[in-house]
Amino acid sequence: MPAEMRSTAFSVTVNGQPVEVAHAASSYEFVSFDVTGPVDVAITAAEPGFWDRGVDIQPWRLGLRPTRQGSTIRFRLAGPAKLSISRPGDFLNYGRMLFLFAGSPPPPLPRDPNIHAWQPGVYHQSLNPKSGETLYLAPGSYFFGSLNLWKVHDVKILGRGVIVYEGSQDPNSDEGWMQKPDWHCIGALEARNVQIDGLTCIVRARTWSIQMKDSTGFTFNDLRVIGGNPSNANQDGMDWLGGGDAIVRDAFLRTSDDVFAMEGNWDGYTDEQITRPGHDVQNILIEHSELSTSISNIVRAGWPRKSYNSRNFTLRDSDILHGGIGACGQTFGLLGFWGANGAKGDHSNFTFENLFLDNWYSLVQMELDQNPGQPGLHGFTFRNIWALDQPPLANSSMTGDVSDVTFDNVKYGQTRAAADADLPLVVSGGAQPARFIPSHNPVAAFTFDPPVFAPRQKVSFTAQPSPGAHYTWLFGDGTQASGRRVRHSFPDAEGTQLDGTSGAGRFRVLLHVEGQQGDGDSARQDWAGQGVVAVASWHDAVNAASPTLPGLTWQIYPGDWTQLPDFRAEHAVFNGESPNLHADSQGFTRYAAAWDGLIDIPADGGYTFHLIDRDGARVVIDGIEVAKTGPPFAQVCGSPGNAMRYDLGSLGLRAGKHTLHMEGLHSVSQGSPRLLWEGPALPLTDVPPSAYSHLRHDLVTN
Repeated sequence: MPAEMRSTAFSVTVNGQPVEVAHAASSYEFVSFDVTGPVDVAITAAEPGFWDRGVDIQPWRLGLRPTRQGSTIRFRLAGPAKLSISRPGDFLNYGRMLFLFAGSPPPPLPRDPNIHAWQPGVYHQSLNPKSGETLYLAPGSYFFGSLNLWKVHDVKILGRGVIVYEGSQDPNSDEGWMQKPDWHCIGALEARNVQIDGLTCIVRARTWSIQMKDSTGFTFNDLRVIGGNPSNANQDGMDWLGGGDAIVRDAFLRTSDDVFAMEGNWDGYTDEQITRPGHDVQNILIEHSELSTSISNIVRAGWPRKSYNSRNFTLRDSDILHGGIGACGQTFGLLGFWGANGAKGDHSNFTFENLFLDNWYSLVQMELDQNPGQPGLHGFTFRNIWALDQPPLANSSMTGDVSDVTFDNVKYGQTRAAADADLPLVVSGGAQPARFIPSHNPVAAFTFDPPVFAPRQKVSFTAQPSPGAHYTWLFGDGTQASGRRVRHSFPDAEGTQLDGTSGAGRFRVLLHVEGQQGDGDSARQDWAGQGVVAVASWHDAVNAASPTLPGLTWQIYPGDWTQLPDFRAEHAVFNGESPNLHADSQGFTRYAAAWDGLIDIPADGGYTFHLIDRDGARVVIDGIEVAKTGPPFAQVCGSPGNAMRYDLGSLGLRAGKHTLHMEGLHSVSQGSPRLLWEGPALPLTDVPPSAYSHLRHDLVTN
């Protein structure tokens, strides 16, 4: 490994043997090693106490949970995997992240005299293969440059080499779209029939990582792309500007912009360049991959005023580890199709199937405002979309000439979306209503008993019966079991992410149900998820000595803050009462607000509170800070305000009233904090106004 790439942020051992950790880009590190069976992994952070806030290992569907001792975490990996490892919620451009690639050993160098083989070492040069050539990049080979595929055909790039692209782009402007050699990690112009296996792309410049213009017949296998730049922008993972007929399989992409994007062309930003008709993009398959971004969409298509056609795009059997948060004219989502301001085209047969959404923002944003009667967006299918542990942070939307959109088994936790309000989806501007498939087989759903339990107490889990089905449980504590009815005890009250610090730990329990074996239909499966809380320490209800009034009291603190202030040092200028988390700012546009009162807990149990806000918020119950959203994260491209931020936390609460304190910052965005809860016999939902109350003396005149 080049000396300048050696990382000191983490040290890693596999089966007790050290492996090298490399610095990729921004605050991202990566490690790559071969496995042929189960291995024990240990990761030590150089920063003392780094893991004290918890550990998040993704994809969540693997059910991995480490043990923690000081600055070291340990877990067992069953076989090949591509993982993202960080602290809970710490996945934006400033987050410290470790990407772990445990792969099968690469195939040996083929015996072919026409192969150009590069041995382990450091090379400060670009690769420019000719038509018909095969390059073998041996493991341990590092190239500081680009892979240029300029008007070539029948090219193979094999091995396990690394390309580090540092570039010369202006970090303060968008120049990454240009089509020229040595401008991307991989750049292709009018290339065809290209196979790329086992390559790692590290992209540090503000440029598009892999760009293919009018190129066809590309196959990417076992691709790893890690991109990060100081501006956190204009760093797509993979772009098609015309062309297609491509397969991406078993890939890992971490980007600072759209993970995948499709346009007919991109030649600049003048009126003539933007409105010039582009070439068709078609026949793209992406599968068995892990996808992550800090901003923008997982899949982007369309752009204001652009005209082109696209068809036959499929993303399936993949994990969305981190969906971009915020907006760029249009809210970000799993799919963003932004055909505004007179954009034209016929775009059809897009399929999103068997996808797991871990940290995500919204599902779909689809817009095309061309004249009625012309072909538009049609034939879009979302099947088996499993968001098993986090609610959507923003609405989905369909606007304009959009039709024939199908949602088939889109699930949040254990709840299946059956109508617009369940997504939630806003349909406007002449878009046709979406179709929701009324049934699905098999169905993953489960109950557990008792609903209130302590660590090491036996809990029974029962799945809804599906004839002939196979049931697999992942309990979120690193263990799993099979069978429709199982019993399990959780080892502690720290939770799946080791972030339970208040005597109650939330475990992410997942159930996978597969249809009758041998039916050959990969769609005959379903997943369900639910957070269950092991309670080791209880908070008793308060003994209200006087009658309560409905709602909460609030106080307004005008100020030009960028983060929540210390309210103990501030003076409220006025106050009042509200039935919910609203407050009358009386004309102030930049202020902090605080709400105080009581929250009525319906039954004894472990409760999880989910907090969503744009500028910054926190919730305190019984004097314990339960959740606090991350620092403000500005939206881009002129979209006003900050992105939605999210946090959650759990407590063991006895039935009755508990003290509640909420804080929210109103700096550049609109709206109040949103507080949701879940607990015994209580599905995830917004806390209703009926749960809020306050004592008469809570209202203090300042």
